[in-house]
Amino acid sequence: MKDQTNDQRLSRARNVALWALQILTAAAFLMAGFAKLSGQPMMVETFDKVGIGQWFRYVTGGIEIASAILLLIPRLTPVGAALLFCTMAGAVLTHLVLIGGSPVPALILACFAAIILWGRFGTLKAWLGKLPAPALPAPEPGDAVTSPSRAR
Repeated sequence: MKDQTNDQRLSRARNVALWALQILTAAAFLMAGFAKLSGQPMMVETFDKVGIGQWFRYVTGGIEIASAILLLIPRLTPVGAALLFCTMAGAVLTHLVLIGGSPVPALILACFAAIILWGRFGTLKAWLGKLPAPALPAPEPGDAVTSPSRAR
């Protein structure tokens, strides 16, 4: 009985900690996304260094805002976390290879996204488990299909 109570407390504490991290991470990405979309001079300069064009700043800002919102929707939290992890992995590589500067902030945010994804992975598994199995194509006449009753 005592173990069950401790397990419930740990489960509740884990859930509260994950929600706190989700809210903190969502707030950080909402701010970063809005900074990109609103054309903050530092963001414009950073994406000039990337060299792809300013359209990429808009795409990145949109992904950050959409993913931040997904972090706050319980069934879609793992999707938002996975998108943000990939985005921050790209940001770390961009800092290391193209633009210089410290990749540490992007690395920390990538770690936050990874922790959220890991902590909410059960939600993703449950969601994927509810999807219908892919349909198998029907065998064509003449295919060598042996039924179990005839395979003696």
